[in-house]
Amino acid sequence: MIRLAVPNKGALNEAAQTILKEAGYRPRKDSKELVVVDPDNSCELFFLRPKDIAVYVGEGTLDAGITGRDMLHDSGAQVEEVMPLGFGRSTFRFAANPGEFASVADLKGRRIATSYAGLLESYLAEQGVEARVIKLDGAVETAIRLGVADAVADVVETGTTLRNIGLEVFGEPITRSEAVLIKRAGGAEGQGFRQLVHRLQGVLMARDYVMMDYDIRAERIEEAIALTPGMEGPTVSPLHREGWVAVRAMVPRKGHQQVMDQLWELGARAILVTAIFACRV
Repeated sequence: MIRLAVPNKGALNEAAQTILKEAGYRPRKDSKELVVVDPDNSCELFFLRPKDIAVYVGEGTLDAGITGRDMLHDSGAQVEEVMPLGFGRSTFRFAANPGEFASVADLKGRRIATSYAGLLESYLAEQGVEARVIKLDGAVETAIRLGVADAVADVVETGTTLRNIGLEVFGEPITRSEAVLIKRAGGAEGQGFRQLVHRLQGVLMARDYVMMDYDIRAERIEEAIALTPGMEGPTVSPLHREGWVAVRAMVPRKGHQQVMDQLWELGARAILVTAIFACRV
């Protein structure tokens, strides 16, 4: 049985539960549930603080987990990133009073408040900048106003919160983050873990593709296939109407309307697009 850690709250919680539900795992019925046993999939889901997940997985207590890349790097735990999951995207950046700093080099000898001390200290060391890191548990936006720090390093999605209190982002991003699936470094990959990976890959593929069906004259099939090559190639079947064939292929969701327009110009008809719920490729 695979033991999987899932964020219990915060920005990653809802999206993590959604992708697991789409992958066929039992959802949590109540936000107070800390453990969900899913015997049909030989899986136990443990709902934990997102920042703690990498530690539990790194210690081998749990087999795998879903957390943010920024939290993974901040933890220093012995874990491996298995795959990105396409949600929870953000950047980890510096911010300060407008015009005070322009780059990380300007922070030498200054005070920087953050909730991600491990991640920030590693980045400063890589940049050769010596500064005092002040670890705060939670929101750091007010640290400058209260005189605790000269700058902050925080997770930024849109930057609206920082702008609303009069701060501006500066310098290059410290790191770019999104939700990732992790496992213990060097840990064994059992059947349950491999099944989880395959299912998540199938959900992500299904989100990015649609199924396209259309009819077209046989003499235009090569031109049509060039527009809809599919995965290993489209399915082409003869129609009862002489000289026509039916084609089915997976097409990237982004831009599929343009593909439909091009097929129509080639003479394709009965062009249908349907969503894909899950797949294996």
